[in-house]
Amino acid sequence: MILHVVDVKHINDYRIWVSFNNGKSGIIDLKNELTGPIFEPLKEISLFKTIRIHPIMETVVWDNGADLAPEYLLELMEELINTAG
Repeated sequence: MILHVVDVKHINDYRIWVSFNNGKSGIIDLKNELTGPIFEPLKEISLFKTIRIHPIMETVVWDNGADLAPEYLLELMEELINTAG
């Protein structure tokens, strides 16, 4: 199965809630992931809040063209769960 994002919501700061087509969902904190030319502008919270699902790529994207692969998002979510538990 190819992994896709089916829902995303901004929670607060740089935290988002993401749901995947494999049935997994959870919170991801992207605060430490916003490095590099395409992601640095997302430190401006008003731009970060423009997060949505791309209709073709089926992953999260922002108005400045930044995107993150579903596999990477799932990995970040699982790391957060493993460190919290």
